[in-house]
Amino acid sequence: MKKILLIGDSIRLGYDVFVKDAFEHSAKVYYPDENCRFAKFVFRHLHDWKRELGLGDDMDLIHWNAGLWDNLRLLDGELFTDIEQYKADVERICKTIELLFPKAKMIFATSTPVQEELFGDCKRYNHEIRQYNEAAIEIVKKHGGEINDLYSHMDAAPVEYHSDLTHYYSRSGTAHITSKVVECISKSLSIAYKTPDYDAWFKETESYDDGNDWLKKRSCGANSQTELGS
Repeated sequence: MKKILLIGDSIRLGYDVFVKDAFEHSAKVYYPDENCRFAKFVFRHLHDWKRELGLGDDMDLIHWNAGLWDNLRLLDGELFTDIEQYKADVERICKTIELLFPKAKMIFATSTPVQEELFGDCKRYNHEIRQYNEAAIEIVKKHGGEINDLYSHMDAAPVEYHSDLTHYYSRSGTAHITSKVVECISKSLSIAYKTPDYDAWFKETESYDDGNDWLKKRSCGANSQTELGS
């Protein structure tokens, strides 16, 4: 059994349980329960997550992302993390992954596009998301990492795949993004996978229009008897 660690923000929270299901017979898939937020947060907590999840030095692959929090423009119109600081944080993340998981391959997943016209006081712009992706890609490749271009993959998907202005917590969106992650990992590690059980999570709905609804469902577990809205 291969050992895989998924690190990332709320985009990762939308596919991690399905990736785990897909590799049920070929790999052990680990991930923090929490949103891994922005790049500096990832850098600060990587060693904590390794300890909390009981991981050793024998991990085979680290699939990670960070960027959507960083390129968020807050109420004052300024970026949460300017791009030069983001580059420095990505560099430190790559070095930390190499130290903590010396045998593991590394895959960086690009941040996905948003429906920027729906944002209110705080803003995200797709052209800035692409800039941050490009900056991270250059650094990750320098460290020998692979790239999972989720931005292009989801940018080509129908707008209906969105569940809200940022996420893809719809049945179709979830299946689309999960398939890309699973195929990328499968190819990198040469391992088999199966189709995840989407019915277990989308039996009552085709889309969680509020990201918080999905997170509530996820925290209860697929087999929970607690129905949202009850």
